[in-house]
Amino acid sequence: MKHTIITLALLIVVAMSTTAAPREKHWVATWATAVQKVEPHNLPPAPGLAGTTLRQIVEVSIAGGKVRLELSGQYNTTPTEIRRVTLAQALTQGEKPDINERSTVQLTFDGKPATTIAPGGKVVSDPVKFKLKQRMQVAITIEFGDCSATDVSGHPGSRTTSYITRPSDTSFADAVRMDHWCYISNLQVETSDEMAAIAVIGNSITDGRGTTTNHQNRWTDILSQRLLKHKATRHLSVLNYGLGGNCVIRGGLGPTANSRFDRDALETPGVKYVIVFEGVNDIGGAWNADETAKNLIESYQKMIVKAHERGMKIFGATIMPFKGNGYYNEARERARNTVNEWIRTSGEYDGVIDFDRIMCDPTQTDRLNPNFLFENDWLHPNADGYRTMGEGIDLNLF
Repeated sequence: MKHTIITLALLIVVAMSTTAAPREKHWVATWATAVQKVEPHNLPPAPGLAGTTLRQIVEVSIAGGKVRLELSGQYNTTPTEIRRVTLAQALTQGEKPDINERSTVQLTFDGKPATTIAPGGKVVSDPVKFKLKQRMQVAITIEFGDCSATDVSGHPGSRTTSYITRPSDTSFADAVRMDHWCYISNLQVETSDEMAAIAVIGNSITDGRGTTTNHQNRWTDILSQRLLKHKATRHLSVLNYGLGGNCVIRGGLGPTANSRFDRDALETPGVKYVIVFEGVNDIGGAWNADETAKNLIESYQKMIVKAHERGMKIFGATIMPFKGNGYYNEARERARNTVNEWIRTSGEYDGVIDFDRIMCDPTQTDRLNPNFLFENDWLHPNADGYRTMGEGIDLNLF
C-alpha cells in the first residue's frame, strides 16, 4: 500500500511538471516582402542611407503582443551598419511619417542596440513587447552607419512612401520621400499554435502595380481583410512576396520564383499555405511558348513537392489574359491556356484560384475586363480590379 501511494505521488509530480512546462515559442510572420538587389534607378535618393535615418511603414495582418524584426542584406557585398532600430504605431498608411510617440519601442540584437548585417546575410532582432493590432500600420525607423550607396537589398515596389532624414531631425520635417523599402524582410509575432501564414509568390500583379500608393489595396490586402473578418480564418496572415517583372524560370527582374521559393515560401516562420501566381512574364517573353509552358508546369510541380514535404498546402492561381498587351501573340495565348488547363485539372495543386475567369472580359475571354484596366496596358488591373481579385477567392480553401 505504501509503495502504491509513493508511486501515485511520483506520477502526480511528473504530470504536474509536464503540464507546467512552457510551450515552445511559435513565431508567425505578420508582414513580409520579397527582397532583391535594388536596381540603380530605384536606389535611395540623396542623401542616401549612410549616416541617415530611414522610416518605413508597413501594414501587418495578424495581431500579437511580442514581435521581432528580420533585416536582410542578401544582395549586399559589403557590411551594412545599423546603429538603432525602433518600432512605433504609424498614424497613416504612408502618406506622412507621423507616429504615436508613446508606442515607440527600441529593438536590440543580442542585447545591443546596434548590429551589422554581413554581406549576403540577415539579422533578427531580440523579441520585444509591442501591442500589435490587426491591420495596424507600423513605422520601422532605422538609423544607419556605414553602408554602400549602390549595394542595397530591398523591395522597390513598396507602393508605400518611406522617409529619409538626418538623425537629429526627429520630427522628419525635412525628410526626403521615396516609394521603396530597404533592408526590411519580415515582421514576426509570437502567438498561439493555431496562428499561421499564407505566403504568396507572384510578380507585379501581386506586388500591386496599378494600386493606389499608400492605400494598401493590393489583392493580397483585400484577401487579408476578408480572412480577419471571419472566425474560421482570422488566425491567418497574408505575406505578399510579389516582385515586379519577376519570372519563374529565367530572366525578368529580381531572383526567379524557382530560386526564391525556398526562402520566401518554405523558410518564413509560420507559413502553412502557399499561393503561386506567376508565369505571365515567362510566357510574355517566350521565344518558344510551348516549351515555356512545359517548363512552367515542371517548375510548379517541383514547388508542389517541396511544399508537401513541409506539410504545407499549396494553391495554383491561373494566369490572367493579356491580349492587347505587347506580350500577346497566338502562340503565347496557347501557352497560357495550356498552363491554366493544367492548373485547373491536373489535381496536383491542393486547390485553384481562377483569376483568369474572375478577371477576363466575359464577352472576349482572351483579354482583361476593360473595367479593370490600369493605364490601358491590358496586363495590370486597376484598384477596382485588385479588389475584385481579392474578393473572388474562396475562403474555404483555408
